[in-house]
Order: sequence, then structure tokens, then C-alpha cells
Amino acid sequence: MHPTEYQIGEGGERLDRFVTDHLNGISRSTVQHWIKAGEITVNGQAARASRRLVVGDVVLVAPPDTGPSPIEPREMALDVVYEDADCVVIDKPGGMVVHPAASHQRDTLVNAVLARYPDMAAMADPDTTEGRRPGIVHRLDRDTSGLIVVAKHKAARLALQRQFQARSVEKTYLALLQGRLSAPEGRITAPIGRDPRNRKRMAVVAGGREAITEYATRQHLRTRFGARESYTLVEVHPLTGRTHQIRVHCAHIGHPILGDKVYGRRRRGLSCPRQFLHACGLSFQLPGSGRRVEYCSPLPDDLQQVLSMLVPVV
Repeated sequence: MHPTEYQIGEGGERLDRFVTDHLNGISRSTVQHWIKAGEITVNGQAARASRRLVVGDVVLVAPPDTGPSPIEPREMALDVVYEDADCVVIDKPGGMVVHPAASHQRDTLVNAVLARYPDMAAMADPDTTEGRRPGIVHRLDRDTSGLIVVAKHKAARLALQRQFQARSVEKTYLALLQGRLSAPEGRITAPIGRDPRNRKRMAVVAGGREAITEYATRQHLRTRFGARESYTLVEVHPLTGRTHQIRVHCAHIGHPILGDKVYGRRRRGLSCPRQFLHACGLSFQLPGSGRRVEYCSPLPDDLQQVLSMLVPVV
């Protein structure tokens, strides 16, 4: 696990509880052990687990490197849209991480897939990047819901990877943007790289990797009650696959995705339990037959609930 630094924006929480909440899959007792051993510090100093954090505190989590852990299969519900001997298309819920990482070791899509398809363990290897993501050929952010295709064996993985590299896979998303988007459609071409001011974020930066996103306005909306805030429901087609691409590009044009805690605006008014971004369509060639297929996913209930609070604007 790499050292991770947090700057406290809202105080009052115990140190051990704060760290446990931010490291899913790590028990509170383990966190308390790390604190006692001095592997978790506040403002560069050792601290007690019971310390109440205040705004501006800097918490550094730097536990000992114990090496990569084996990827454990874990029985979890999966919404399987399609499967054959080569691949499986899954409708991922918002809140689920795709593959294991330091803070998510046992509750990811990969853990669930390995439990459902044990033969995929042949691709798992905690000592390599690709092996820690068996079958994964593209990703969805934790709080993005929708369709993802997973390869069941190495040959299928290579076939799908070639399609993504050739940009022949068609991905469609629905997003609710803050503000009224004036253009009926558009194309955003802006390079993306690490934000030089915050390495945990991505940003449009000179010298970044090529990133292209196309969008079409579906509907202009406003809040039903209170202040009449404007929103735009858009259909988005990313032509490249950069980290956080849609979220960064939407924020770049001044219309961040509603509910985006990293790239969005903090404002009162309509709330959203997570970023309003759903992978509603996926089209590719099946690795075995080469047949072109297309799958669709309806907007999940939590995002439908947000739309119910809005009315169309002509």
C-alpha cells in the first residue's frame, strides 16, 4: 500500500474512524495498530487514535509494505446482461470498485467475478498490474454505474484489448450536467494528465494524453421547486479512454456532472447520491464469433429519483 495523504476539510472526527472510513477493506483494529506504531501521523507527528481532527490537519497513512495480497474470490450479487465462453457483460452498480487496490481488497467487481467464474483465476497474479485486474479491459469509476465487459480468458482479453486500442468499441453514457448547455451537440478535444496542483486528480493540461469526447443534448431541465436551477441531460460518447475523461471534460467546458465530489461545484440545491454518470450502452465484437453486439442498461433507480425532481424546459 502506497503512502496516502489527506487534508481535513471538516473537523470533529476521531483519527481512527476517519482513516477506517477512507480505507475500505481495512479494519478499525488494524488502523489503530498502525496509529500506535506511528505509521499514521497528523501534521507529521504521532497521534492517538482518539484524537479529534480539525480543519487543516494533514493525515499521512504510510503502513508497512507487506507485499501484494492474493486476490480472493468473494460471493457478491452480479447483474449479468450477457455471457458466453469468452466474456461476460455486467451492469455494475454505483459504489462498486472494479478491481482490487490498497483500500479495496475484497469487495470489488473482480472479487465477485472470480467467485462466479473460478477458471478466471488462471489470469490472476497479484505481482503484476494486469494480473491484479484479471479479465478487465476497461474500467468504470467507483461511483459510475453501467455496462462493463470482462474477458474470461487470456485470448479473449487480447481480442477485446485490440478493439479498445483500435477505438472500435462504442461506449455511450448518460450524464446530468450543471447549468444549461447551449450547444445541441459538440466535440471536446482537450489533452488530459495529472493535475499539477493535486496529483490525485486529473485535469486538462498541456502535454497530456489525447482525449476526445462527443456529446449530444438530450433535454434541458430545471428544478421543480425553489430556486430555478438549470441542468442538461446529455448523451456522451468518449472516443478515447483516459482516467476520469468524461468528468474532466464536462468540468472543463464549465458544466460539471451533478454529484461529482472531485470535479463538481459545491452548491446548494438539487443533491445527488453520487455522480450522475451511467454507462448505458456498449457495442463491440464478441471475441469468439466476431459478431457485432450492442447492449443497453436503463438508468438506475437512484439516478431516476434525481430526474424526478426536475421538469423539462422547452
